[in-house]
Amino acid sequence: MIIGVPKEIKNNENRVALTPAGVSEMKKHGHTVYVQSTAGLGSGFADAEYAEAGAIVLPTIEEVYAIAEMIIKVKEPIASEYPLIKKDQLLFTYFHFASSEELTHAMLEKGAICLAYETVEKTDRSLPLLVPMSEVAGRMAIQQGAKYLEKPLKGRGILLGGVPGVPPAKVLVLGGGIVGTQAAKMAAGLGAQVTIMDLSLPRLRQLDDIMPANVNTEMSNHYNITRAIKEADLIVGAVLIPGAKAPHLITRDMLKLMRPGTVVVDVAVDQGGCIETCTPTTHENPTFIIDDIVHYCVANMPGAVPYTSTLALTNATLPYAVQLANKGWEKACAENEELKKGLNVANGKILYKGVAEAWNLPFNEEIVLANA
Repeated sequence: MIIGVPKEIKNNENRVALTPAGVSEMKKHGHTVYVQSTAGLGSGFADAEYAEAGAIVLPTIEEVYAIAEMIIKVKEPIASEYPLIKKDQLLFTYFHFASSEELTHAMLEKGAICLAYETVEKTDRSLPLLVPMSEVAGRMAIQQGAKYLEKPLKGRGILLGGVPGVPPAKVLVLGGGIVGTQAAKMAAGLGAQVTIMDLSLPRLRQLDDIMPANVNTEMSNHYNITRAIKEADLIVGAVLIPGAKAPHLITRDMLKLMRPGTVVVDVAVDQGGCIETCTPTTHENPTFIIDDIVHYCVANMPGAVPYTSTLALTNATLPYAVQLANKGWEKACAENEELKKGLNVANGKILYKGVAEAWNLPFNEEIVLANA
């Protein structure tokens, strides 16, 4: 198969979808890999390393899209890429369709095959291609939140861990999944007083067993959230409904209950956000303020630490990418239920229920995998 790796062009997105090691693996299976020049530079991989691994380096993104049967990316295509996508071209990347109606319609119209990292799902319901970036984002949420609590950045002026004789900051984490768990661990390690909320009592029991003494668990409900936000200094939104929009657990009216300078970090913003006032921001302009509350809503947080993120992501995605390249998407999805669940759009139809419901579009429950 002919595989293309374009350079990411989303604001300050420095990750790359395939490392030189990944190129070498693809070559071992007999595939041809085209990499756009400087695609890996932000993650620390020079063109010469790709060439040495067996890739053909092309100067422009247009050439990569034009020649490739399968495009491997990190982030969803943006508007300038839409015209480059060909009918029946396989795109393997994070899409987050439920947060972008424009992207959904564009991919339907192009007739592309869209296999989304975020909905590839194992039998135990875990999301293997979302986990590594969720781990990075959860830890970064605390790192960024601690920074924006500083007074020059309009925060409350609180040191997350406090000092002897001065109490630490209070951190509220909404969601006990991968992001929430990593955020709580990071905040606890810095000495904060942490509360983590989730809807699942079994999950709360697990967290209660593994978390240090400065982490408390609570059932997530409107009453508990409303009470907790009045005292929280940093709030992390870590709610995920795979492939669908995140529910709004904190509404605009609830901001008035918070103390001025409170920081909210909505990691779920790429799925619509679980804080109503959050809209996607960039690493270039990461925050905005509403009702004296600092909002950090960068939709590609792991892009700020691209070396770590690229290695973590490609460790997870490469085995699936090899299957797709070796077998073609139809046979690969027929033989691997995990990959089949990643199919969001194909042949001009929506194949993932959460995406169809997000935009009130027809949902095609069954897909005929003709070449299986």
